[in-house]
Formats: sequence, structure tokens, C-alpha cells
Amino acid sequence: MSTGARRPVDDLVGLTVTHRRYVPYSHAHYAGHLVDGAYGLGLFGDVATELCIRTDGDEGLFASYSDVQFQSAVRAGDLVEASAELVAVGRRSRTMRFRLLVVGRGRPGLGESAARILDEPLVATTATGVVVVPASDSA
Repeated sequence: MSTGARRPVDDLVGLTVTHRRYVPYSHAHYAGHLVDGAYGLGLFGDVATELCIRTDGDEGLFASYSDVQFQSAVRAGDLVEASAELVAVGRRSRTMRFRLLVVGRGRPGLGESAARILDEPLVATTATGVVVVPASDSA
């Protein structure tokens, strides 16, 4: 039964949330069905939100990104996996490490709906971000 009180988050450092999503063709903006980097950053917002809900009972508010690295292309038809790992806890801040992997890819040369799961995922984007949550009632 929930009392509405927040769980202590210091002992949750290392907690990871992962979402998988198919990248629809409606998100392709460039030749070769490439998707812009903002698509992955949006997914990072989604996993950060779930992580804050799990740790603080609140969606939190994204404050900043740092060290964003776009390492591999994301294309329409890809199956991607976005993850957030809690790496540091402040009084109201939650620092997270993000990673976007391409785990599956369409194979349009073999047919309109041909696809495969990759033997080794491709690291598409990495970042660090800070989310703030409301002050705890016990502060």
C-alpha cells in the first residue's frame, strides 16, 4: 500500500529503465530514410520520465543534456532501444546516462517489409542529462 511518501533514491543509483520502439517512416526527414537526432532525445525524455516516476513518484522536469554524441544513423524502419540509468542523486536533481541502440533494421533491398534483428546492436546516441523533481516532503 502506498502512503504517498517518496522512496529514498540514494540506494537506487544504477536503476535502469529501457523502452523499445519501432521508428515509423513518418519520422524520416532526410535521404536514405534518415531520422533526425532529436528523435532519440525525445525517447531519452520518455525513459527519464519513467525513471523519475519509479524513484520519486513524479515525472520530473528535464533541466539539461550534456555530452550528447550522435554515433550512428537511425533510419525509418529501425527497431531502437532507449535506456536511462540513474548515476547520481542530488536533493532535487537526478543525473542519468542515456543510450540509444539500433537493435533491428529494415532490409528494403529484400522487400518492402523485410527486416532483421542485428547480431550486434549499433550505438546510435549517448548522452548525460539532469532531471529535477519537486522537493521531498521530508526536506
